[in-house]
Amino acid sequence: MTSEATTEAPPPEKAEKPADDDSFLSHFLRNLWSANTVTVTVLSIVLAMVIGAVLIVVSDSNVLATFGYITARPSDALNGSWQLISTAYADLFKGAVFDPASVSAWMHGTGSWQTAFTPLSETLTYAAPLVFTGLSVALAFRGGLFNIGGQGQAVVGTITAAVAGFTFGLPVVLNLIAALIAGLLGGALWGFIPGILKARTGAHEVITTIMLNYVGILFLGWLILQKGVQAIGRSNAISKAVAPSAQLPSFGGVLRVNLGIVLAVLVTAAVAWLLNRSAFGFELRAVGANPTAARTAGISVAKTYALLMVVAGALAGLGGAIQVLGSTAYALTPQVDATIGFDGLLVALLGRNRPWGTLLAAVLFGALRAGGNLMQVDAQISLELVTVLQALIVIFIAAPALVKSIFQLRAARAARLGTSTAKGW
Repeated sequence: MTSEATTEAPPPEKAEKPADDDSFLSHFLRNLWSANTVTVTVLSIVLAMVIGAVLIVVSDSNVLATFGYITARPSDALNGSWQLISTAYADLFKGAVFDPASVSAWMHGTGSWQTAFTPLSETLTYAAPLVFTGLSVALAFRGGLFNIGGQGQAVVGTITAAVAGFTFGLPVVLNLIAALIAGLLGGALWGFIPGILKARTGAHEVITTIMLNYVGILFLGWLILQKGVQAIGRSNAISKAVAPSAQLPSFGGVLRVNLGIVLAVLVTAAVAWLLNRSAFGFELRAVGANPTAARTAGISVAKTYALLMVVAGALAGLGGAIQVLGSTAYALTPQVDATIGFDGLLVALLGRNRPWGTLLAAVLFGALRAGGNLMQVDAQISLELVTVLQALIVIFIAAPALVKSIFQLRAARAARLGTSTAKGW
C-alpha cells in the first residue's frame, strides 16, 4: 500500500519585527537619504557652499598668510578662516532673508517693518524676472526644444514694454496692462522666428536663437540713441523713463518688491496647468518624448514647434517687461536686462524643467544675488564669488552621479532595494 504524501501549505509569514539596527528612525533616515531629486539638489547646494568657503579663504590674503605657519600656531588659521566664512555666509543670509537685529528692533518698536523685510524684498525683486525666463527655457525643453534665445526674447520684450510705457499715455491700470501685453507680444514675436524656421526648414533652434540674441541686444543699443527714444537732454545711452502709470506698483512704499512676483506665481501656476492639464500640454510632451510617434498619432509636430516657441518667447518677453517696469531706473539702458535670459537657463536646469521647481530655483538665485550685495559691502567678498556659487550648484546638479558617489547615495539606494527584494522573495 502506497501512502500518499501530503503537503501542508506553509503558514503565512508573520511580519518581521524590525531589528534594533532597523528601527523606525533608521528606516526614515534611509528613505530621506535616498538618491532622489530633492536630496541631490540639496546636497549639490551644500557642496557648492563648502567649495565656496574654501574659495573665500583663498581669496583673502590676510587669512591665507596664517596658513604659512599653521604648524606652529594652527589656531590663527582656523579662527581666521571660521571668522571669515561665518561672516560672509551670515551676510549672505542677512542680505537675502532677514537680519535678526532689524527684526528684533522692529519687534521692540525701535525699528520699522520696512527695514526688517528689505532683504526678502530684494530677493523677490531679483527672482521675479528669472521665473519668467526660467519657465521659457523649461517649457521649450519639455517640448524637445532647447531655447537659448531667452536673452534676446527678454530684450525685445523689454524694448516693447518700455516704449509702450512712455508712449501710450493711458490711464493708470490700462497703461500698465498695455505695457505688459506689449512686452509679451515682443517676446512672442522673437520666439516665433526660430519656431517657424524650425517648423518649415528644420533649422536648429540653438543656432537661430543664439543669433537672434545678438540681433536683439544690438538693436537695443541702437534704439536708445535714436531721437524720440533717448532721454531728453542726455547724450549717453538711456531712454525716456517709463510713465508712472505703467510702473509696477510696489509693496510697502519703500520696498522694491512689486507686483511682478505675484504675476510670477500666477504664471507658474498657469504653465503647470498648461503642461499637465491642457491638450496642448499633452501634445508638446508627446512631441518632446518622441516626435515620430507623435506624428504617427496625428499630432502636427511642425505646428507644435512653432506654437511652443511663441509661448516660450512670450514668457521671456514678459520677464523683460517685469525687469524694466519694476526696476529702479524704469528706462532702457544697454544693461537693462542684465543676464536674466542666460540665468534663466541655469534656473530651469536647477528646477529640473518643472514649473514649481523653476520658481524655487529663481528664488534661490535671487537670494544669492541679494545676499551677495551685502556680502560684498560688509565682508569685502567679491560679488563674482556669488556667480561662482551659482555655477558650482549648476555643475553638481548637472552631474548627479558625482553627488551620489560623494555621499554614497547609490549604495544606500541599492541596499534598500536589495532589502525590499529579499523580503518580497
